[in-house]
Amino acid sequence: MNGADVRVAVASAALLGESPFWHPGERSLYYCDIPGRRLNRFDPARGELVHWEFECEPCSCAPCLDGTLLLAMRDGLWRFDPATGARQSLAAPPYDPATERFNDGKCDPQGRFWVGTIYEPRDAAKATLHCYANGQLKQRAGGATVANGLAWSPDGRTMYWTDTKAHTIYAFDCDPASGEISRQRVFARFPVKQEGQPLEHYGGRPDGAAVDAEGCYWVAMFEGQRLLRRRPPARC
Repeated sequence: MNGADVRVAVASAALLGESPFWHPGERSLYYCDIPGRRLNRFDPARGELVHWEFECEPCSCAPCLDGTLLLAMRDGLWRFDPATGARQSLAAPPYDPATERFNDGKCDPQGRFWVGTIYEPRDAAKATLHCYANGQLKQRAGGATVANGLAWSPDGRTMYWTDTKAHTIYAFDCDPASGEISRQRVFARFPVKQEGQPLEHYGGRPDGAAVDAEGCYWVAMFEGQRLLRRRPPARC
């Protein structure tokens, strides 16, 4: 991959774009603008961008089988109907919304929705990781500050999770049947920006991510202005 392979997908600026996903049924791209309090949908065949506005921040989303969406928002998890604009509460926020909110989230291969949080003061590792399945929201991990980078290996047996502030990507063993995770370890760690270091000499810190068909982890480096593709070892 080189610079010529990177192009603008949606020529519309967001205040903070988060958690894009491709909806195969609609053949459209959804993504959130968190501080803009908007959910966006882009139809590339028509070149059409539409959005929905909310009173609080939408942070990440995923498609449901009935055509609605699961929305992780500062005020909890919601089922959202794009056709009517109606929201139905699924789970209350498992944190104090005054200092914390949901952040990066996506579904695992079995359809469970995983979502991390961001501790907004960013002075303590109080962010957590949660899984929503069978109508229940349960905490699965913690000890982070800015949760990002959720992704799974092609066989579903390795889960990745990032703490952007800590410049660290973690890997977990994952049981595809139960969704239980274990054996947390460091998959990659990146240098912290030094005092006065120019951005062009700073590699950035890991943010959003995805895994490709070969099992390689793609990560967008915030402030690094680059994408990295990392191949996991045979047993990481």
